[in-house]
Amino acid sequence: MKLRKLSFLVLALALLLAGCRSTAPTAANPPPAVVVGFSQLGSESGWRIGNTASMEQAAKEWGFGLMLDNANQRQEKQIAAIRSFISYQVDVIVFSPIVETGWDNVLREARQAGIPVILTDRMVDVDDDSLYTAYIGADFLAEGRRAGEFLLKKADAMGADHLNIVEITGTENSTPMRDRQAGFAQAIAGDGRFTVLESITGDFLRSKGRECMRTLLDRYGAAGIDVVYSHNDAMTLGALDVLDEAGVVPGKDIVLISVDGEQAAVDELRKGRINCIVECTPHLGGDVMAQVDALTRGKQIPKTIHPEETVFTEFDDLSEIGPRGY
Repeated sequence: MKLRKLSFLVLALALLLAGCRSTAPTAANPPPAVVVGFSQLGSESGWRIGNTASMEQAAKEWGFGLMLDNANQRQEKQIAAIRSFISYQVDVIVFSPIVETGWDNVLREARQAGIPVILTDRMVDVDDDSLYTAYIGADFLAEGRRAGEFLLKKADAMGADHLNIVEITGTENSTPMRDRQAGFAQAIAGDGRFTVLESITGDFLRSKGRECMRTLLDRYGAAGIDVVYSHNDAMTLGALDVLDEAGVVPGKDIVLISVDGEQAAVDELRKGRINCIVECTPHLGGDVMAQVDALTRGKQIPKTIHPEETVFTEFDDLSEIGPRGY
């Protein structure tokens, strides 16, 4: 315990020097009993910023120390952060993996050090699932299905005979990208009204969403695209920028389906410029810290925990949606 608390002091100072948000313990503010190392994959969107804030707030409420490292979209930086957490003997490691593969070695190191690992928001693809203790985050396959189910309802309401779909996907080899794509395809499979013209990677970034939408308009023309299915709100908002520039009326000339539920996107939904948003909540901190508490008390926790999520569509009473907080 003394070694770990000393390590906490060293790590807190190191993170302060590196510009991370952390408060070094003092005599009046002793080291917390539980220290969590959290590697966040980046700050690429309002969702990700809200997710980080949720983790920070929950750690504060539980009285846990939180060592936060932002990987800025780099897997090698996440691996280095996890190794730092192992060296400083944190109680639990939590991280949001930018991609699914490439984690086996560092997770074995965590297990050898006796430190449990919780995945949040995204999954990993490893040879041995016991290398991580739990996954806490969305059911991305269900999110993709919800997007497809909305499109089925929308096509019926339109009386559409055929709709051409373009898909702007998230980061390649990431769990939400794979599962949102697969769930959507499952939902519309076998319905001859739909053709997916192309899936193009936007990396969950607004700037890439703009680039993708420009490419798709150049390739197919506004008249050749009936539906845009975008894997997150940031890319959807980027696509809206381009559609506006092209004189296309989003939500009417082209159906837009998005995922996340950021405030900016919900505002566009209310204006009729987005037709459907599948919710993916970033507020995972409470669930994560509750399981951290259980682990540090020697309890077993579920392998998978999904938050409750919903869908917001043009068919709903949108006045009932409260402030999103992200």
